Order: sequence, then structure tokens, then C-alpha cells
Amino acid sequence: MSKSIAIIGAGMAGLSCAVALAKKGYRPVLFDKGRGPGGRMATRRAEICGETVTFDHGAQYFTARDPRFVEAVEGWTSAGFAAPWPDAGEDAYVGTPGMNAPIKQMAQFFNVQWNTRIDGILRDELGWHLRAENTIFRAQNLVCAIPAEQAAELLEKQASDFAAQAAAVQSRPCWALMMGFDTPLAMPNTFTGNDVAWAARNSSKPGRGEGENWVIHASPAWSQEHLELEREEIESKLLAAFFAETGATVSAPVHRAAHRWRYAMVEKRDGPPALWDADKRVGVCGDWLVGPRVENAFVSGCELADLIGE
Repeated sequence: MSKSIAIIGAGMAGLSCAVALAKKGYRPVLFDKGRGPGGRMATRRAEICGETVTFDHGAQYFTARDPRFVEAVEGWTSAGFAAPWPDAGEDAYVGTPGMNAPIKQMAQFFNVQWNTRIDGILRDELGWHLRAENTIFRAQNLVCAIPAEQAAELLEKQASDFAAQAAAVQSRPCWALMMGFDTPLAMPNTFTGNDVAWAARNSSKPGRGEGENWVIHASPAWSQEHLELEREEIESKLLAAFFAETGATVSAPVHRAAHRWRYAMVEKRDGPPALWDADKRVGVCGDWLVGPRVENAFVSGCELADLIGE
């Protein structure tokens, strides 16, 4: 059982850790409360005018600088799971045909328990016990690869030092708005403003197909101010801000849907990129230990696997 390891969170950090640990002979089992691969690299499907379209409503693109992540991105690109997106910069990439493609590619090699929320953990002489509703899972080693706020709560009783570090982190929220129009908007493919921190013509990304489909991300300040509003009200307010800031001719979308990312982004941090307690056999990884980019999450997972060792 010494090589058994449970990873809570099957986003970029958890899966990059799983990939690295599998090379060391570990047998990772991952648990994620989501319905499928993605995390903050999620892709949302919608029916617009009788056609199925997708929206990248989380992370919009990623860059690669760390050699380990560069190697991974090159592999995804050559296999068709990622492609450059020059509209976001010369070094910007997106997953293809959706942002979650790299996550799906990594997840396919592991036992991932989707729709499984781990709501309690306990360690005894036999190892770690993870509770999900009325089911108990066991493993000798445990990795927590979830947002800081969730990690702080889950680890409070069993790894209080790690929980305290997680509790000190505050993630900034983000309201996202997905919109479909029946006619093109006369504006560039990307836009950055004030209340509208980012807007992108989602259909301009490689592999997304036709259509005039947009994703808007509100600024952290705007999102925090309107955090608890109903989605319909958010849709109206954020749509109005989009047209006001871009100056585009007001047009009624044929589709609109809002999504709240309560834990969307953390500030760049100085400190260890991963945490590991060799006595308790528990570790923590995630972008909240490093910074807000997709690459930060990937690197954190790799660093934790190095700490765990053989």
C-alpha cells in the first residue's frame, strides 16, 4: 500500500502531480467534485440557434516558460491538444478544441472519481481515510490540490500547519459572462478595460468553429462588489459594462449565461511552490502557492512530486 496515493483535485496541479508520481511508481487515484475535466480550464457547452458551441469561461490562455511546462505544451501541441493563439500574445496557447483538452488528455490515464466531493479526512496507523458522503477511500499518501480556501477547511484538523498557510491566502473572485450574437461585433478579438477586465471573441480561437461567441471576465473589484447577485442581474450589468467600455454598437445576444468563479485568482507569491510532510505523508500543491497562471499550477504539482520522491 506504500505506493498508493490519493489526490484531491483533478485540475492542472493535481494531474501534473499525478503524472510525475506515476513515473516514480505510485498509483494515484484522483477525486474531483466537478462533473468532468477542466477546473478553471473549463469549457462550457451551449446550444445556440440549433448548433452546439463551446465557451472557455475559465482560463483564457496559457504561456510556457518553465522547461517542464514547455515540454508539456510542446507535447500537447504536437498531439493536437493545444495550439498558439496570437490574439493574446506571441507566446499564448489555448487548448484545442477547448481549454480543457490538456486536462482531459492527462486525466485519461488515471482513475479519476468525478462528481466526488471529499468532505472529511482522517489519518491513523493504517494511513489516510477520505470520506465522500457514505463512502470511505483509503491511501497511504495524500495530496490536496484544491483552492486555498477549501484546503484550509479540509486540512484544519489533520495538517494544521498547512491549513494555516492556506487560510492566509485570499483568492479574488471573477464573474464570467458567455454570450452569443447572431451578427459580428465590429471590434478586435480581445479587449481589456476597467470593470471588464478581459473580453475575447471565443470563436477566434483555433478549433472553436464558426459563430460570434464572446467571453467576458469582470474585474476582481467588480466581481467582489456584485458577488452575491443573481445570475440574471449579473448578465444584464456585465453586458451593459461591456458595451459601455468597448464602444461597440449595442446588440442583444441570442445567448447569455453567467458563471461565478468564487476562487478565481491569487497574487504571485514568494515561498515554497509545494508543501510536504514526510511524517504524516500529506502534501499540498496548487497555483495559490505560486501565482495565478496555468503554468504555476503545473509547476506546483511537479514540485510536490519531487518532494514526495521515490
